Amino acid sequence: MATIRVDDGEPIDRALKRFKKECQKEGILSEVRRRKFYEKPSVKKKRKREAAMRKLRRRMIKLQRRLERA
Repeated sequence: MATIRVDDGEPIDRALKRFKKECQKEGILSEVRRRKFYEKPSVKKKRKREAAMRKLRRRMIKLQRRLERA
């Protein structure tokens, strides 16, 4: 749960900005969007597998670029 302390005399805009930043850091909004609809376990596995493949592809491209420079 994201919580912030609002100091006396602190503008509400600044406090709201800090709260939004804290929410984003904790991933609250992305989790709410993800949980908005039920996701079958098979779909969840597929999404995770595809994310892992994208991550691996990015690492391989980065490694290839590093090797090409050397």
